[in-house]
Amino acid sequence: MPLPEPPSVLPAQVAHNLARVRDRVDAAARAAGRAPSDVRLLVATKTQPAAAVRAVVEAGADLIGENRVQELVAKAPDLADLVAAGRVEVHMIGHLQRNKVNQVLATATGVESVDSRALAEALSVRCARDGRVLDVLAQVNVSGEESKSGVRPDDAAPLATAVAALPGLRLAGFMTIGANSPDEAEVRSGFARLREVRDAVVGSGAPGTAGARELSMGMSGDLELAVAEGATIVRVGTAVFGPRPAPAR
Repeated sequence: MPLPEPPSVLPAQVAHNLARVRDRVDAAARAAGRAPSDVRLLVATKTQPAAAVRAVVEAGADLIGENRVQELVAKAPDLADLVAAGRVEVHMIGHLQRNKVNQVLATATGVESVDSRALAEALSVRCARDGRVLDVLAQVNVSGEESKSGVRPDDAAPLATAVAALPGLRLAGFMTIGANSPDEAEVRSGFARLREVRDAVVGSGAPGTAGARELSMGMSGDLELAVAEGATIVRVGTAVFGPRPAPAR
């Protein structure tokens, strides 16, 4: 079933919204005693047309994320010049199946959703063959919700260590999606758990893990909590583009 067509987004509104989100991130960093430059803003472009993605890059975004392989592939030709010029990095942030690896690696500069050794091995084979090194993040399900992908926190270190040892991959850190809960303490504790996982892996001395310092966590509704717990990347979509259209019936 085709995706519903999103409402058109004016470039000026996108730029305004992007600046407001950046202000939120900067304020959250300062409140946590951190430098705003320590937190990157990834703009999640799920359901957005290529024109809207170009608008957000023109407004200053240098990191975007796609949730769906088919969208990444469909938009790739329209964004190829921006990627080639180094104006924007493109991360895969949604669930990735092994049989879609080749499609993703044609465009993506990073994959944040590595949730199994099998997927990591598939990425490694392709990257080693192409003579490239891909930044990857291990996805961890800190909330235990069945609707979310990722390994359990207790399984994160073994996965990370295995990924770090594979040729063609650079373990850059960890990613999670916060708990779907109105309880801020619960959401924040999940982000704290991911930080603890990261610190344990970085301090383990295992080959290839010393640089795994990224924490990709926090979205439009909970980014302040994530920044307070050490997020280095926050993934924001609706706060930049507005609410996503309802799925077609």
